[in-house]
Amino acid sequence: MSVTDDIACREMVELMSDYLEGALAGDALGRFERHLAGCDGCERALDQLREAVRLTGMLRVADLRPSDRDRLLGLYRAWRAGG
Repeated sequence: MSVTDDIACREMVELMSDYLEGALAGDALGRFERHLAGCDGCERALDQLREAVRLTGMLRVADLRPSDRDRLLGLYRAWRAGG
């Protein structure tokens, strides 16, 4: 792995959603893209996140068993509550 910028991989993971949503700009965007160009691990992680977004976009409530829906809602509520 050749990291070409001062952004750590851990910070990259935190910025990936913003990057995919087009919310990074200016210096932050440049630093992100420079790191991505030199870090195969972060590039793979971003590709995996893109695929997860694509696949979950295909998921419909009717596709879920009630127990799975309840579990996902519980996880979401815990996340929103900070837990």
